[in-house]
Amino acid sequence: MKNVFIGVLLGSLTILLFACETEAERVDFEPITVEYPETKTVDVVDDYHGVMIEDPFRWLEVDTAAEVKEWVALQNEVTFGYLESLPFRDRITDRLQELMDYPRHSAPRKVGDYYFFNRNDGLQNQPVIFRKKGLDGKPEVFIDPNEISEEGLVSINLLGASPDHKHIAYARQEAGSDWVTIGVYEVETGEELEDKLEWVKFSGASWDDEGFYYSRYPEPEPGMELSANNQFHSIYYHKLGTPQSEDILVHEDRDRPFMYHFTYLTDDREYVIMHGAPGTDGYATYFKPNNRDEMEFQLLFEGYSNKNSVVDHVDGRFLVRTDIDAPNYRLISVDPYNKDPDDWTEVIPEGENLLRSVSTGSGYVFAHYLENAMSKVIQMTPDGENPVEISLPGTGSASGFSGTPDQEELFFSFSSFLYPSTVFKYDPESQDSEAFFESELAFDPNDFVERQVFYESLDGTEVPMFVVHKKGLELDGTNPAMLYGYGGFNISLTPSFSASNLVLLENGGVYAMANIRGGGEFGEEWHKAGMLENKQNVFDDFIGAGEFLVQEGYTSPEKLGMIGGSNGGLLVAACMLQRPDLFAVAIPRVGVLDMLRYHQFTVGKGWIPEYGSADDPEQFEFLYEYSPLHNVEEGVEYPATLITTADHDDRVVPAHSFKFAAELQRNQGGDAPALIRIDTDAGHGAGKPMSKIIEEQTDIWSFFFYNTGTRLKYD
Repeated sequence: MKNVFIGVLLGSLTILLFACETEAERVDFEPITVEYPETKTVDVVDDYHGVMIEDPFRWLEVDTAAEVKEWVALQNEVTFGYLESLPFRDRITDRLQELMDYPRHSAPRKVGDYYFFNRNDGLQNQPVIFRKKGLDGKPEVFIDPNEISEEGLVSINLLGASPDHKHIAYARQEAGSDWVTIGVYEVETGEELEDKLEWVKFSGASWDDEGFYYSRYPEPEPGMELSANNQFHSIYYHKLGTPQSEDILVHEDRDRPFMYHFTYLTDDREYVIMHGAPGTDGYATYFKPNNRDEMEFQLLFEGYSNKNSVVDHVDGRFLVRTDIDAPNYRLISVDPYNKDPDDWTEVIPEGENLLRSVSTGSGYVFAHYLENAMSKVIQMTPDGENPVEISLPGTGSASGFSGTPDQEELFFSFSSFLYPSTVFKYDPESQDSEAFFESELAFDPNDFVERQVFYESLDGTEVPMFVVHKKGLELDGTNPAMLYGYGGFNISLTPSFSASNLVLLENGGVYAMANIRGGGEFGEEWHKAGMLENKQNVFDDFIGAGEFLVQEGYTSPEKLGMIGGSNGGLLVAACMLQRPDLFAVAIPRVGVLDMLRYHQFTVGKGWIPEYGSADDPEQFEFLYEYSPLHNVEEGVEYPATLITTADHDDRVVPAHSFKFAAELQRNQGGDAPALIRIDTDAGHGAGKPMSKIIEEQTDIWSFFFYNTGTRLKYD
């Protein structure tokens, strides 16, 4: 894919990809003998609608128990003993440190006279929050999480700012857990206030003149913080300078304890918007005037079949992005006090491409589309008139274009597989943009090629996939290839840059990302075709991607690996069980692997709209049919498998991975390893320190290369 901007920005940089001269050499490494720790079984049998199902590793669900901690230690001893014996592990670490040692910036955010942004100089464990007064001001450190935790276990993100720009809230996350603490800083002085809000999860901070709205759970019982079912996600109002005990309960639902509740204010701060969601799919939308005399929310859109988000409040009407009668979404204007659809005004009609999001800034509306999973942004007036397509640096992923109505300049970030994330300053009046924070990673993208291909899934559905590799690569089936996918929760995968993936590419490898059903790339119909009883479509699409890579000569089953995390971990595990002959390596990361009991832990009940529940007789049938934990067969030669999880993952609890690893180890019929890597002081992925990222990526690539017989050019 030709990109003139890449050539201008990066073409003169020194080429460090010294491994690109020849293809990866194919070799047969000596297999490493693995002796797994003995995992005891218990006599537990559950009755699912008359079907009796054994759960011999139920005891591994209690991750705080001493015997489980001992099991974890023994498993890690075996896993790291294996990984540390791989011949090129240290060199991969060195190369990853070289590749990741370059500055990375977020797009600036304007708060009064100040611009806030994140910067990581390269190998810092956590990005540092900077501010500068005016665009030409000198950057100064505002918050440095690396000074709070030497090991990088604390991450900090800025939340909302007060209307007078005097205060800004932040969220502090520790060891990767979803639990955060909200605090407040003074913008001008940088002084931290005494306000501390605990047991917050999945929340922002929506300010009015005296404080802000936020969402929290009740304090869990001691020892159950990372595994207990989270119930009663409720809306509170915190008045600045008061203790949390005095916060006002604005909304809770005692009849439905597993509902999620989220709030945000319109830009003019006249209305508070609330979403009430039974899970991760549809939700109801409510509103109330922004004052504490009227605390009751009024219904704007009923739940839970659709998704309706208020984008702005203009001339007494809400601009709403909706999928009502529009699976690709549209933008409508709605009178909040007139619920008659005949009164709705269409601002942006539904089109052929997904209207992924709508943002506002500088008095304009920006429609963010996905066209074949690549960004396209249209600027227009709030009434949908005078549309202008914004010129992006190439085909890839863009985000940003948001700010206050009086902001003269906006910012956006752009990246692709071969274009490191770059921040641009954008002038909405002239539609001109210029690089504001450029990447300093030294590599030449002209040595590589990225393309989009299309293939047929099992039922004939055409599925797109991105493929990245060196120019001139021989399609003779000998190249190592890593296939990545997700396929769920309406999440869209778009091109993005990964320095870690260069380790694969510069060693003659192929990186492929499949836009399978269950994602949101092509609207709600694409999503629904991969959820609930249609989940097998997701696995068929991913298997089809692997078959395409083999048929076209990109790779072979002996050289093909697959990787995915969370719902993508489920994807990888299900596909390795259904087609063990197609893949040499499987890396399910923090996966949802016990589909019969996932809803018994932390926020798992929120995924029922996506997956279904084994409590329902009909849904039990299709869940049981593909649940990875329940479909491991004795004596089958499964791919070399590296399961990854973490002790502080309170999103997808590590019990999923523990039980699946134990089941796989006792049934693996071949010599390929079945290992589990259990990280400590880490969670589902967010906030992970750079040092841990490099350690984990080292282990993943080492495991992949060794088990695909790939000799690296680093040796």
